[in-house]
Amino acid sequence: MDMILLLMLLLLVPPCRTVCQRSSINCSIYDDPFPIPHNFYQPGDLLIGGIATQVAYFNNPPSFLEHPALTLVDEPMSVTKNYQHILAFTFAVKELNSNPNFLPNVSLGLYILNTYSLGRMTFKATLSLLSSQQKLVPNYSCDSRQKVIAAIGGLLSETSANMASILNIYKTPQLIHGSFSLGKDDKQQFHSIYQMVPDETYQYSGVVQLLHHFQWTWIGLMAMDDDNGNYFVQRIVPILFENSICLAFAHKIPKPTYMKQMAEMIVEQAEQYTVLMDRKTNVFFVYGEPPTILALHNFLRRIFFNNSVGETLQFDQDGELVTAFDVTNWVTFTNGSFVRVKVGQLDPQAPSGKELTLADDKIVWHRSFNQVLPISVCNDPCQPGYSKTKKERNKFCCYDCTSCPEGMISEQKDMDACVKCPDDHYPSEGHDKCIPKVTTYLAYKETLGTILVILAVSFSLLTALVLGAFMKYKNTPIVKANNRSLTYILLLSLLFSFLSSMLFIGVPEKVTCLLRQTTFGLIFSVALSSVLAKTITVVLAFMATKPGSNMRKWVGKKLAHSIVLSGSLIQAVICILWVCISPPFPQMNMHSQPKSIILECNEGSATMFYSVFGYLSFLASVSFTVAFLARKLPGSFNEAKFITFSMLVFCSVWFSFIPTYLSSKGKSMVAVEIFSILSSGAGLLGCIFFPKCYIILLRPEMNIREQMIRKM
Repeated sequence: MDMILLLMLLLLVPPCRTVCQRSSINCSIYDDPFPIPHNFYQPGDLLIGGIATQVAYFNNPPSFLEHPALTLVDEPMSVTKNYQHILAFTFAVKELNSNPNFLPNVSLGLYILNTYSLGRMTFKATLSLLSSQQKLVPNYSCDSRQKVIAAIGGLLSETSANMASILNIYKTPQLIHGSFSLGKDDKQQFHSIYQMVPDETYQYSGVVQLLHHFQWTWIGLMAMDDDNGNYFVQRIVPILFENSICLAFAHKIPKPTYMKQMAEMIVEQAEQYTVLMDRKTNVFFVYGEPPTILALHNFLRRIFFNNSVGETLQFDQDGELVTAFDVTNWVTFTNGSFVRVKVGQLDPQAPSGKELTLADDKIVWHRSFNQVLPISVCNDPCQPGYSKTKKERNKFCCYDCTSCPEGMISEQKDMDACVKCPDDHYPSEGHDKCIPKVTTYLAYKETLGTILVILAVSFSLLTALVLGAFMKYKNTPIVKANNRSLTYILLLSLLFSFLSSMLFIGVPEKVTCLLRQTTFGLIFSVALSSVLAKTITVVLAFMATKPGSNMRKWVGKKLAHSIVLSGSLIQAVICILWVCISPPFPQMNMHSQPKSIILECNEGSATMFYSVFGYLSFLASVSFTVAFLARKLPGSFNEAKFITFSMLVFCSVWFSFIPTYLSSKGKSMVAVEIFSILSSGAGLLGCIFFPKCYIILLRPEMNIREQMIRKM
């Protein structure tokens, strides 16, 4: 890292004739009365300053009764880990000075001072960097030592802030290699700062993704009790809340300044340890720090290069380094040693959703977890088929699990609410998945469809045989008695009505949906109109036989055909209006049955549908009434008795059809209508024509004129 910092600083170097000139002014400034004892100086044409925190003193609180120097602990405390920063700094300078291709005829120097983790010493060290050696006059050189062109440090946020408050005044670039947070206003004020550590916001995002990856929603938060720690808590708590992560506790770690405070902190933390470990929290989010020239600015903002390991380095518009974070697994051993293993990376510049990459198989969990992924939740997760229900007076991560209501499911664990399945699916018994619905319709191949087709074909063949018999014996008295043409029309309409029932079987399509109800309604209107015409013909024929009756002129084919035509025409108008206004169409009914999608015909307009059936009921009622009144006519004209009984059967079928049809669903509804068509048609065929067929085929001796006259 220090090699990178030096490369950035030294790519812009003034001409040698400027930097090589030595000042020959004799200084009369007094020496620094309290020089910093721990320092390292190496002369050079270009001097780079450094602030380190490698040595620390812990003293008792000031009593103001004796000189402060007398209260220091005799032996300083050395933070050996921080010594690596000094070594890296000096090594980088040595490598650059030994490379003649980098800065020919120019040598690098360095001046490193210690801060002792004290704010006042940080100010003192920063002022010393800007002054001559052993002098304390910033921005003034009165000896041969060169002026510091830039400074590196500090490791702690407090140290970096104290340095920045002085370096910013003198426009001296400061490269920070430790954690440091700046608000928008601070970034505008401290424009000489360049952060070698990316913005902490990226780290927050990475931690949240890491917690989600391991499904840890119940965590503890620990931060230093200082301005930086408070700023961290203020920022991280809303982020955790927005990502459904709860805090079991938020503990602030005191920052000791004096020896007495350190002893008290150790005792206090020992007491807190028992309290914190007594919880069901296995994950802790700990935030803290280790024990914790204007052309140069323009150049640093344009830095963009690859280092020796191929990583791209550059600063953004806020002077922050743009780079990725490593996810490190600290593997500890029984002897207290540890090793750091890289198990992933957080790249803020990666595509959304792919910022965090993690190798789970490389992670070694602490031995207390038996090498198993630890669980850190307030309660067990809700299993699929259940949803979370908030517990009163508890955080949102603590909840009860409630089974999904009927018609809803939850496919994943810990779902906030159950959801409905798509219309073409239905919930499983465990309410944990959606199952595709089965498509159903009355098919030809299934048993019910096959039976109905056989019945329709059988009745059609039987009707054709009856029609054939009547046509063969068309000149016999029993065929001629009740208007032969009406008989043919009635038989043909019954034949077509049986065949029309097959329009209701099979996959509903646009044409079949359009034809099935209109065809049925029109054909039955012709049949009922023919029955009505035959009944009226019987009545008029009887009345015409009376002496002096004027009804003889009404008896004949003209009136009968007019009744059939007018009766059928009214139904035809209703059907045409139905097709034009709101025609039937095929649809997929997904709601009538919970586990099935019913392929059916939507009738379009319920009003027109019931208008067709209403008109058929009207024709049937009139035919039944007229036939009932004419049932006691003489025997030779006794067809009215058969018509009365056939209409009774017809009306019984269709009056029972309506409640049965409305209470049925799916293909059962279609089967009910087909059965009603076949049974009502069979009733007309059997009641009106079977007695006549019996005489025509089995009792031909009764089918003679003399026999009929004898009965009269």
